[in-house]
Amino acid sequence: MYRSVEELPLVLRVEDLMQVLDVGRNTAYELLRSGKIFSIRVGKQIRIPKESVEEYLKQ
Repeated sequence: MYRSVEELPLVLRVEDLMQVLDVGRNTAYELLRSGKIFSIRVGKQIRIPKESVEEYLKQ
């Protein structure tokens, strides 16, 4: 479990995002789908840059 933003990896998976924000899978995917948190696709996988999570948390 991550204790601070500094401990986050450079790129997160959806499962990491769920843990960081303490939200469920549906909420995590909705944040990504709505564009509130920027993500990229690598093949079929979704990756979330650490900076995107930091920006979301600053709002």
